[in-house]
Amino acid sequence: MKAAVVSAADGAAATALPRRGGGGDDLRAVLADYGGMALVLLLLVTVFGVSAPHFFSVTTFRTIANQIPDALLVAVGMTFVLLVGGIDLSVGSVLALGGTVLGVCLVRWNLPLPVAVAACLATGALCGLANGWTTVRWSLPSFIVTLGMLEIARGAAYLVAGGRTQYIGARVEGIAEASVFGLSLPFLLALGAVVLGQIVLTQTVWGRHVRAVGANEEAVRLSGVDTRRVRASVFVLSGTLAALAAVVNVARLASADPNAGSGFELQAIAAVVIGGTSLLGGRGSVVRSLLGVLLIAVLGNGLAQVGAQEPVKRLVTGAVIVIAVILDYYRRRGEQGR
Repeated sequence: MKAAVVSAADGAAATALPRRGGGGDDLRAVLADYGGMALVLLLLVTVFGVSAPHFFSVTTFRTIANQIPDALLVAVGMTFVLLVGGIDLSVGSVLALGGTVLGVCLVRWNLPLPVAVAACLATGALCGLANGWTTVRWSLPSFIVTLGMLEIARGAAYLVAGGRTQYIGARVEGIAEASVFGLSLPFLLALGAVVLGQIVLTQTVWGRHVRAVGANEEAVRLSGVDTRRVRASVFVLSGTLAALAAVVNVARLASADPNAGSGFELQAIAAVVIGGTSLLGGRGSVVRSLLGVLLIAVLGNGLAQVGAQEPVKRLVTGAVIVIAVILDYYRRRGEQGR
């Protein structure tokens, strides 16, 4: 019976996703999926390399790589949430709450680092579970539920931290300072999350269910899959990854700040949408979300190096997001036409 349910769910996912041929068709599909984003990224690097004398350097690229791990981890979780047609506005506040829990465990309670990290991750998972369970239990829009969690988690972060930034120091600095070939351990951890997320999304039954639920939830439900459990699970994943991003953030700053993560939810959504994940669900890629994070990071650093002021940077980034959504609309229409 279980095998039949899995087979039926895979069939629903197959009808929800575009069919691809073998050989040359697969290569063209990969180029269509990732070539455009990679080309835009290369174009940005070239433009800023010409415009800013110090942009095209190992130092700049290393700085970008070491700045994005927390944003990338949050974006991976957001990709799965958007794939089921949901949204998670609480990730920035969950990051702050997880960071303050980590700080309290290390500073006030003097717990070992692995135990403190486990408490941080458990906090994120519980916040995600609350989001997912509330959403599916009462069939509420995830926008409203996670907006409520945004305020709850932020308020809890202030209460846990006593309204103050907690300086931790050497006990967590080692996480950020560890590196391999000049790349920080957090960056490599975030890349590992991207690789694992893409494998889970494309090679596991649960990943196919996630995509199928976003494309045609009713068909998946009729095939015998508990779509509510699938929906709830992506919020747990999102909360856990937000907490993991908190560990990275605290390690980089050597402190736990209850104000941390402010605006992260918008950055994550922007990166994932720019990467081509549909706001309507059913179609997306974790690897493309990585490219979206890189595009925003390169854009921000490049504009800063050419002397653009903050309002200009926000204006340009917002325009890029709108253009990405418009392109997604025409891409979807083209797929429907075929």
